[in-house]
Amino acid sequence: MLPELTPEELNRRLSSGEDIQLIDVRQPEEYEYCRIEGSHLIPLGDLPHRVDELDETRPIVLICHHGVRSMQALAYLQHRHDKTNLLNLRGGIHAWSLRVDPSVAVY
Repeated sequence: MLPELTPEELNRRLSSGEDIQLIDVRQPEEYEYCRIEGSHLIPLGDLPHRVDELDETRPIVLICHHGVRSMQALAYLQHRHDKTNLLNLRGGIHAWSLRVDPSVAVY
């Protein structure tokens, strides 16, 4: 089982001031349409060439539309790059929009 957290858990951790790196693995047009404040875009297809942008010193939460691409990114980073500071946002930005921040557009 790969490590996940719910939108509510992420919101609590961010609200408490925890220094979390949010990595959005969606496509640029999806990211332009809506995103979680403070997230950084690294599309899934670009990830193998941009691993050096990940901060080893803090937790990394991977985000996509529904949680599928971010789970693929997490598995890739764990198995190919031995990353251990990773979490998947369960339900993706869609769940974040519905359960935490309705100002984030749903698509």
